[in-house]
Amino acid sequence: MTRIIAGRAGSITLEVPDAGTRPTSDRVRESLFGALESADALRGAAVLDLFAGSGALGLEAVSRGAASADLVEKAPRAASVVQRNASRVAKSLGRDAAILVHRTTVAAFLSAPRGPFDVVFLDPPYDLADDDLSHALELLVPALSADALVIVERAGRSPEPVWPDGLVAGRSKRYGDTALWWASPATAEMAQPPRESQSR
Repeated sequence: MTRIIAGRAGSITLEVPDAGTRPTSDRVRESLFGALESADALRGAAVLDLFAGSGALGLEAVSRGAASADLVEKAPRAASVVQRNASRVAKSLGRDAAILVHRTTVAAFLSAPRGPFDVVFLDPPYDLADDDLSHALELLVPALSADALVIVERAGRSPEPVWPDGLVAGRSKRYGDTALWWASPATAEMAQPPRESQSR
């Protein structure tokens, strides 16, 4: 089990799929969402959570003020868990946030016109091929708002994602065996501090 850390749905417990997913740790989520709130990136935002797993990232975002979250997960068991978690959080928030769960692949979801999204999380399985991640990022570009933030979570040993035309890398940070990379549309000024690489 994991939980919503803060916001209106704070402390609500979330189920975690029994296999095939890797939930983002509380430590990483606290740091990530602290940075997003410092950038005032969540209030009223349209959020997209790709490779959603338990849905913890997208659901944390709506708890902290995002207007909507689309959660995309292809694995049937995991998608069922996401749906139960989404229902639990939605009940707590009432009509203040719209949460949709999509049982499909990331590529299929992004192949149809979508968005615009203001904050996008990509937390794929560690064994996802680099080329598959690059393809997902390429498909994502047309679905982004002008000042969107894109956050990719991968294993700490993984190379930096290959950013497609239309995305510019921002900062990166490592937390033990987890790494986060930030990017924004090429036409937007970065909504986070200058590019840095840190280890903890």
